[in-house]
Amino acid sequence: MNSNISLKLFAVVWNQTQNQTTPPIHLRILRWLETSWKAQDTRLLLMAFRSCGKSTLVGIFAAWLLYNNPNLRIMVMAADSILAKKMVRNVKRILERHPLSSHLKPAKLDQWASDRFTVNRTQELRDPSMIARGVTSNITGSRADVVIYDDVEVPNTSTTMEKRNELRERLSESTFILSAGGAQLYVGTPHTYDTIYAVDEDAQSSDQSEAFLDGFKDLRVPILMGSGESAWPARFSRAEITALERQVGPNRFASQMMLRPTNISEGRLNPSQLKFYDGALEYSEAQQKPILKLNEKRLVSCSAWWDPSFGSASGDASVLAIVFTDENGQYYLHHLAYIRTNANDPDDEATQQCKKIVALCRQFYVPSVSVEINGIGKFLPAILKREMRSVGYHCAVVERSSRIAKTQRILEGFDAVLAAQALSVHASVKQTPFLTEMREWRPTSSNAKDDGLDATAGALSQEPIRIGTGGGARGSRQNWQGGSSIFHIKN
Repeated sequence: MNSNISLKLFAVVWNQTQNQTTPPIHLRILRWLETSWKAQDTRLLLMAFRSCGKSTLVGIFAAWLLYNNPNLRIMVMAADSILAKKMVRNVKRILERHPLSSHLKPAKLDQWASDRFTVNRTQELRDPSMIARGVTSNITGSRADVVIYDDVEVPNTSTTMEKRNELRERLSESTFILSAGGAQLYVGTPHTYDTIYAVDEDAQSSDQSEAFLDGFKDLRVPILMGSGESAWPARFSRAEITALERQVGPNRFASQMMLRPTNISEGRLNPSQLKFYDGALEYSEAQQKPILKLNEKRLVSCSAWWDPSFGSASGDASVLAIVFTDENGQYYLHHLAYIRTNANDPDDEATQQCKKIVALCRQFYVPSVSVEINGIGKFLPAILKREMRSVGYHCAVVERSSRIAKTQRILEGFDAVLAAQALSVHASVKQTPFLTEMREWRPTSSNAKDDGLDATAGALSQEPIRIGTGGGARGSRQNWQGGSSIFHIKN
């Protein structure tokens, strides 16, 4: 046991070999890890803001543990095996390249794999020195002296009560593989109010009667200190932190950067944060390049999202949302259409809807429209493409499949733009159910109408299409790129 080499020294030497410095915030985390380990604290929780480098530091910590005691067995568990393997590979590289630990690399290459490795050690043990496992992996029969839980709580494991309960059950099972006196180290940031990272006084969850990590010793490093100053000023200035909060929204910032679990039931959409405007799109061409303006502001991108639906009037509505963005990053919900069909029309309902979508895309110069294909939407893109061709309009049709809960999708779509007051809405949208949906919507309610919100959130969240990459004014590409003269169309 090389107890004279501190974790701080081990890390500083490693960083010097990588031509990197060791910032004070990292030294703070390293001191806490070493002090806790030497005090034989076996249940630890490290929470630090995103991009702080906490997983990298824990990797150095794991390498230091094996350097001090090559007979240790460490298991890394993460939300998926890919993330777990990433840490194991990092530790393996540190051990083989660090000036103090290169002697631990075994002669046999079969003991030096990317997802597991065994260092030179004095004991004959069945389990490797370090192994990677996803949280859903079968770990029955394994043994470990240290289990590192690296970002086991992510959206895929925490968005519903069922997922959160399953995660807790899986993590509880992992305690059975620990050797006598074995240690557990959780590393991550909260992704839900009912987070697993609650300890002692944090047990305020509506789903759980007590904190999952009750009794764990914790270190929390938010990006802003109690004084309001940056915890890492050399990397994140106060201005950059403010810009980041505006970009990601208050809920996500509080959760991922300030380490405060966010209660989804407190998230509400406030119509007072909207800006309203009148005005029509102005399309022009200069030197065969299309230009689209709105109230004298140059528009640079467009996002259109169609959330289709069929059935009775009391069911979900079929909604198309068209959002533009100007050069200053302001969003404009320019048109929101609740698509209706006519029972007396000779065309079937799908064709009727697709024809209406084509007409709206032509009217508002939409270069690309995304179609949500969950459920009944699977066959609509083909029909929509057919109708686009029939009128000679060049508009890309993109199939989109939503894999996250609608509530989360709406909150994430609106959260940042509303907080920054960066969403303007055309006056015509007032004639739709959109504002009523905003006022009445609650994340915890399953009965509130949210079709317009869902379509708009889809348009806000997708990658915008730059103006000029899609179709022309109303006809083919050749028509609107045919000459060099300037002309204007108002719509």
